[in-house]
Amino acid sequence: MSRDEKPSLAVWKFASCDGCQLTLLDCEDELLAVAERLELAYFLEASSAVVAGPYDVSLVEGSITTPDDVERIQEVRRQSRFLVTIGACATAGGIQALRNFGDVQELMRIVYATPSFLSTLETSTPISDHVPVDFELRGCPIDRHQLLEVISAYLAGRAPVIASHSVCIECKQKTNVCVLVAHGTACLGPVTHAGCGALCPTFHRGCYGCFGPAETANTGSMATALAAQGMGDQEMDRLFHTFNAWSEPFRSAPVPVDPPKRRGR
Repeated sequence: MSRDEKPSLAVWKFASCDGCQLTLLDCEDELLAVAERLELAYFLEASSAVVAGPYDVSLVEGSITTPDDVERIQEVRRQSRFLVTIGACATAGGIQALRNFGDVQELMRIVYATPSFLSTLETSTPISDHVPVDFELRGCPIDRHQLLEVISAYLAGRAPVIASHSVCIECKQKTNVCVLVAHGTACLGPVTHAGCGALCPTFHRGCYGCFGPAETANTGSMATALAAQGMGDQEMDRLFHTFNAWSEPFRSAPVPVDPPKRRGR
């Protein structure tokens, strides 16, 4: 395939920390192989060189937080044949979606000397709330192997093979002792989408839900299990409301009215 026949790749940034774009750059040797098969047409994190669209594949990082963002994502969608959202910000609104639970005007008044200079929306929302998305890749940040799988799948003309099970399965694959059952450590592994390789539980820490809710997340049962370990309402609310606070079912995770008594040890 000649250079002119390469599919074009664009990488876009909205409200985010750049971590998911850096994951692509961190692919290092694999990135060279990607560059051989795709034309990096628009990727300001890596190069100031820009090739005009339309683009075959667009990777979009970040949430929609301003009126300008709304207009720009609509233009990105028009310019993109296949659009993939990458990371918690793009798929769930990100940590900045915590604004959705409060009064944005009051937050602006507290933080900024001249709030009138700002132009912002009342909410921080995922890309899919504004335009059709062809595939979502979870994580804060995303896993580079999953990203390469999505790109490879596009080049091969097939659907990406991304696990849909929970972090608990990854723990079992690593023969980890369950930190929730064995040590009473708060852990969202049972309701969190796989992809991190059970990083935190492997180091004896509970899962924080970086990859968002699993496809069949039962947060009601999860809340009951956490309450049985002695976790209070405020602690539970904080645990569910972090990187993927605005994603269902985390944002509506129920807190048990009458939590069971903590098990004796």
